[in-house]
Amino acid sequence: MATFITIGYGDRAGYERTDPAVRDAAHAHDARLRADGVLMGAAGTPVQVRNHDDAGVRTAQGPYMHADLPVAGFAVVEAATAEEAATLVADSPWAVAQGVVEVWPLRPTPAGIADEIAPLRADGMEIVLPGDDDWDAARRAWHLTYDQRPDAVALPRTADEVIRIVKLAGATGRRVAAQSTGHNAPPLGDLAGTILLRTANMRGAEILPETRTARVNAGAWWEDVIVPAAEHGLSALHGSSPDVGVVGYVLSGGIGWQVRKHGLAANSVTAFELVTPAGELIRADAEQHADVFWALRGGGGNYGVVTALELELYPLEEVYCGWLVFPWERSAEVLQAWREWTATVPEEVTSVGRILQLPPLEQIPEPLRGRNIVVVEAAILTDEATAVDLLAPLRALGPEMDTFATTGPIGLMRLHQDPEGPTPVFLKADNFDTLTAETIDTFVAHLGPGSGSPLVSAEIRHVGGAAGRPHPGGGALDRFQGEFVYVGIGMPVTPELTQAIPVHLELVHRAFEELANGRTYLNFAEEPADTGTAFTAGAHERLRTLRRRMDPENRMRANHPIPA
Repeated sequence: MATFITIGYGDRAGYERTDPAVRDAAHAHDARLRADGVLMGAAGTPVQVRNHDDAGVRTAQGPYMHADLPVAGFAVVEAATAEEAATLVADSPWAVAQGVVEVWPLRPTPAGIADEIAPLRADGMEIVLPGDDDWDAARRAWHLTYDQRPDAVALPRTADEVIRIVKLAGATGRRVAAQSTGHNAPPLGDLAGTILLRTANMRGAEILPETRTARVNAGAWWEDVIVPAAEHGLSALHGSSPDVGVVGYVLSGGIGWQVRKHGLAANSVTAFELVTPAGELIRADAEQHADVFWALRGGGGNYGVVTALELELYPLEEVYCGWLVFPWERSAEVLQAWREWTATVPEEVTSVGRILQLPPLEQIPEPLRGRNIVVVEAAILTDEATAVDLLAPLRALGPEMDTFATTGPIGLMRLHQDPEGPTPVFLKADNFDTLTAETIDTFVAHLGPGSGSPLVSAEIRHVGGAAGRPHPGGGALDRFQGEFVYVGIGMPVTPELTQAIPVHLELVHRAFEELANGRTYLNFAEEPADTGTAFTAGAHERLRTLRRRMDPENRMRANHPIPA
């Protein structure tokens, strides 16, 4: 539970003109809060205290802050969220008797943590505390909509340093949240009582072409793997952006441009190195700690801190990929044609139907800058002649722009044109077993011309294929639960968009309720989710059992926690 300070403002005149029955009910409400342990009191005359530069104490009578109404009283309440705290004080005398109540989250400086981490800092470990010059940079997630405020941020360089941080947290009653880039960070929630362990100092990957594998460090981005692997004609099952962390991506599944051919990225992992909640470094693969190996392939960051992993690479010399761009007024026509086309293509084809409302930014190519368009993107893992034949039905629609060409595997890295670097984003997703004409009609009605949608991107990805079948020897997420996934994305760059985007995302989600399958893909769940909807019932129960055994004190903090 979080702690909130409430400040009530009101005056006698407002109190007197409030219905006595309403006032009596408010006083009774306060009495119940006091009985529940809420610290509450009326405001006396304050004293201002100054000791500038520690040069001498000066005091002055009266308040420092000023408001239209005088301060009437204070309370200290505990609640799960600010919204819950607001509900608790909404029926107080200050709120109902023509006054106002402020609700302030209290984020106490963790007692003693500076002393607790002093030995680690003395040994050269990088640990940042509130008030340090680099505090804001250290705690910043990729998701700028999420303001993460842990007790401390640790930036280890080695597995041994990870072990020391995990053991320190256990000894001091704190939890550990591991994070690379901070994609999918918002579901972590309030990080009070938590050490945020960021792996930014543990980047890098080693490519082993003779075994077609890569050894990937905890903080590596996909770019760290894609570029050196391409030198050997190899590719990994990476996602749609080069600056996404490899570890977080595979822990919760991983769907990218080769997903229909080779399946989820999680099931391409052959080994993990993990610091357990007890502070033990283990290697989990098919032969040792096989239950942990199974859980980490899709079960998220619930079982420890991954310090390295090994994954398969796949031969890929060339790929035929690109965009077909159409005016957005043709959204319904183009996306219905794309829907029909997806039913005809082999598993070597992974594609996306997408509506974009592009801002007028310089980094966007001039022909598209500031425009609304409908796009079909695809990666076709065949020779060029076969790919051209496969693409012909969509080209027959007459796109205004066609960027398809043969490229090396690096060409897939930025095909989707995701924003790179810390970005403010709101996102919501739904899975579908099939893509019907009605689904496309609903998609266009709520996100296309005339919809008033504030979203910058709305897309439907074709998954299925190998990803839709149970992977032989696969992990906790051995298949993708659905053939298609919708993703709506808004960028809250103004106060108006900050208000409008979540409302519209929820509107679309409700419109899809009868059409979607109710399953959750956790990498696209940017708010707390029921993890039971992300796995089969048997897999979820097995994950819960392992969580109880490995982390009985609930020390690990994952963005999507598996309940014990």
